[in-house]
Amino acid sequence: MVHMTSSETVRARRRAPWVDVRFLLGIVLILASVAGVWFVVSAARQTAPAIAAATTLVPGDVISATDVRVVEVALGTLDEAYLSPEELELGAVTTRTVAAGELVPHDAVGADEDAASTTIVLHTATDVPASVSAGSVVEVWAAPLAEDGGYETPRILVPDATVVSVARDDAVVGTADVALEVVIPRADVSVALAAMADQSALSVVPAVGGGR
Repeated sequence: MVHMTSSETVRARRRAPWVDVRFLLGIVLILASVAGVWFVVSAARQTAPAIAAATTLVPGDVISATDVRVVEVALGTLDEAYLSPEELELGAVTTRTVAAGELVPHDAVGADEDAASTTIVLHTATDVPASVSAGSVVEVWAAPLAEDGGYETPRILVPDATVVSVARDDAVVGTADVALEVVIPRADVSVALAAMADQSALSVVPAVGGGR
């Protein structure tokens, strides 16, 4: 039988893992890692009610109960960026386009008096691209009526109009009568109405990057 001397016993005790500082530090790090994973998983499972657009909302729309729906989502730290059911006020209007199914951000909603746009209906002289639909951003062009009955060179009338709806008159064969309800800045209303009054030929084209 091998007997340990007193000095060897002391060294063995000093190397005991339960009193080793590095061993204790490792245990603490493992526990902290487990706690962190648990916290992340727990936070990811927590949901909160938010407002989502039931239909495409365009600037100037007064939001009604049928325009939105309540959804349960896990937003984590982003929960303050989106509108909750209790934060939706009567008479609130959208200040920018919110696509159907998209969560409604706080910065996309304002008061009616804050709206810097309005809605008009215009008829185009030519058909509009099939890609133009509710929520599309388009340029409105106008070709003034000339004295000889023709039309002058077209120019941009409104550089950024948002389409609310598109209606084509299919009953009249051989024509391209398209009625568009569009949201335009209030500053452009007077020139748009003047162009319609002097029988300018109006056309719309998709704006660059103007998809929904």
